[in-house]
Amino acid sequence: MDLYNYLRKYPDDRGYFEQYGGSFLEEKLIPAFEEITRAYQAICHSSQFISELRRIRKEFQGRPTPVYHCEKLSASVGDGTCQIYLKREDLNHTGAHKLNHCMGEGLLAKYMGKKKLIAETGAGQHGVALATAAAYFGLECEIHMGEVDIAKQAPNVTRMKILGAKVVPVTHGNKTLKEAVDSAFEAYARDYKDAIYCIGSAVGPHPFPMMVRDFQMCIGEEAKEQFKEMTGLLPDAVIACVGGGSNSIGTFVPFVGDPVDIYGVEPLGRGPELGNHAASMSYGTKGILHGFESYLLQDENGEAAPVYSIASGLDYPAVGPEHAMLHDMGRIQYVSVTDDEAMEAFFKLSRLEGIIPAIESAHAVAYAMKLASERKKGALLVTLSGRGDKDIDYVVEHYGYGEKYM
Repeated sequence: MDLYNYLRKYPDDRGYFEQYGGSFLEEKLIPAFEEITRAYQAICHSSQFISELRRIRKEFQGRPTPVYHCEKLSASVGDGTCQIYLKREDLNHTGAHKLNHCMGEGLLAKYMGKKKLIAETGAGQHGVALATAAAYFGLECEIHMGEVDIAKQAPNVTRMKILGAKVVPVTHGNKTLKEAVDSAFEAYARDYKDAIYCIGSAVGPHPFPMMVRDFQMCIGEEAKEQFKEMTGLLPDAVIACVGGGSNSIGTFVPFVGDPVDIYGVEPLGRGPELGNHAASMSYGTKGILHGFESYLLQDENGEAAPVYSIASGLDYPAVGPEHAMLHDMGRIQYVSVTDDEAMEAFFKLSRLEGIIPAIESAHAVAYAMKLASERKKGALLVTLSGRGDKDIDYVVEHYGYGEKYM
């Protein structure tokens, strides 16, 4: 299916990607999400809105971000014939892909006359991006973040506060991303008339999986054009990490109609036992969480199971509904890598190419290294979703300077 017809078909009017997605909300929130849907449908084809967003991306975000050929990393893997390229979202303003949809959501909030942006964050990149958008558009900002992630991602917490955001510590449950989403939803339910909830990934009730995908598709659209310009060809495979799935869906969808392999890389953490990973596509079953239906890691009672990942931005027990559909279609292969494999990629990319990746992004690099070692030709395009400045204190404390990996 060509991209134009794909986007017209998915999602349907009820927000479904085949059997996944939808909108499962408490009654008082239904009008709020219907208001967001109407507003987005009104502006998504508006030349004024699109023109303003393009200007912001060029002049404020620094887009397009480049594609970079990792010559030394490629030479170090297997027999060195399969080449690895990176789509450098770490060079997007604020250091990750998250600003792509945050600026779009901020512009939507201004159109709707809202005064405040509310969101959750795990690794802090979404929080920083939304605080940046709030500062840009002159809006209030409230970020909910688990206490565990606040401790792991202290630099990003500082950045949010400098930008003027109120950071709300979440102290219940595992004190990580799922609980932060719970807390942000509760805050939005209290303040939806003056605020908009800016979901941090391609998850949640309709229209957010669609909106976030649309705003993030600039990654794949740029990367395809840039790669063709550099090589004259399409890549043999496209690879990105998958937690909720925003950077990956933005990368993948522009390639769904092309003859390329696509791999979504999930966090296997410490291993396949429930509670030791967050690989919801690999080990989950269909369920409902945070207002949408998708693959979900569940306990014996059908509740969202505890999850773990070394990468705070990937420790979410579900995945975006469009990913679930593409998995069932067989169009995308979902694979996983462990903490240790991700950390090896983290240090090798740092030492060989001078690029310190976010631990989330290192999962995608790790699988690209594994795939390149198996292939004897071709090229792999990896979305480097963010930079690792936020992770360095945690990494040095727990892994030193990576001597064991070099």
